[in-house]
Amino acid sequence: MSNTHATLLVIDDDSVVRASIAAYLEDSGYTVLQAIDGVEGLAVFEKEQPDLVICDLRMPKLGGIELIRKIVEISSQTPVIVVSGAGVMNDAVEALRLGAADYLIKPIEDLAVLEHSIERSLERVKLAKENLQYQLQLQESLNLLQEDQDAGHRAQMNMLPETPWDTGGLHFSHKIIPSLYLSGDFIDYFRIDDDKVFFYLADVSGHGASSAFATILLKFITSRWLYKLHRKGIANELKPSILLSHINKGLINSKIGKHVTMVLGIIDEATNTLTYTIGGHLPLPVLCSEGKGSYLEGSGKVVGLFEDAIFEDIKIVLPMNYTLTLLSDGVLELLPGNDLKEKETLLPNLIAAHNDSLESLLKALKLTDLETSPDDISLLFIRGSAL
Repeated sequence: MSNTHATLLVIDDDSVVRASIAAYLEDSGYTVLQAIDGVEGLAVFEKEQPDLVICDLRMPKLGGIELIRKIVEISSQTPVIVVSGAGVMNDAVEALRLGAADYLIKPIEDLAVLEHSIERSLERVKLAKENLQYQLQLQESLNLLQEDQDAGHRAQMNMLPETPWDTGGLHFSHKIIPSLYLSGDFIDYFRIDDDKVFFYLADVSGHGASSAFATILLKFITSRWLYKLHRKGIANELKPSILLSHINKGLINSKIGKHVTMVLGIIDEATNTLTYTIGGHLPLPVLCSEGKGSYLEGSGKVVGLFEDAIFEDIKIVLPMNYTLTLLSDGVLELLPGNDLKEKETLLPNLIAAHNDSLESLLKALKLTDLETSPDDISLLFIRGSAL
């Protein structure tokens, strides 16, 4: 279907050919401008800015090849269709190289062929403009998305605890390396009372914004639960297993479609004990003392999937001097080994050999300069000594 709003410019020094083409196209609904040679045609083009140009190649004053070159310089998006009887292949190749949309040879026995070429050329221009508009809209959307990602990243970073953090006889430090701009891993720790410090590491399923939102929900649920206990004056009675059960119900009821693996623990400095619970998390925490490392025991269902999930508190006496390292499973992907079993066997020994500090451990795991990874990676390093 013809674009009846389009304006065409016909440039040809043959008045009969020019008039016949113009008459046919006007009957088809186009607005048609005419010029007798290249110089006049260029002037009309600059003044009227037609949607498409039809021109001959052999014209006095300014030939078609040079005319095409000038039109392209002024408006590279305006299609030019060459209608010429010259029949010289070099001219046709040069015209197309310069940007001509089509090349038709005189005489055109059926002007419907020309009309079809015009319609195709105008359609390509329309599609190109639409594509450009889509690109601009896409870039605008990407800019807005980037702003949202920046805001989300800042919010998530602001929720993380201070690192490093020393309290009593305990030292805490952590590192999170997201696979995307936002992380599905989260770490938190804080003092409950004069004797007890609470901590957890969470690894949310998936990646990106939706997983990051789940970490915000975890922070909210945990903080609200602790606030209620403080109001009742029983914060010192906080049990990791009960809190994990509450988080499990909260994730299921939120219907955000995310589950999480978690390790929650409470260090009691007065008794030098650790009470912890596991929610489907691997690898298990690694406890190191006197140069040896071993996994803590424990198991439990993934959090946020099973309404009937029951979590168990495990209590152990801590060594006089120790380190406790919690990691997300993204670390395992970076370890050498043919399979998961080999990597899990290697991990405690590697941590025990480099447990002077978080920085030493990061260097051993080759995470010091790693900014992104296939999976979110998080480490929580705790060093303690009996008071």
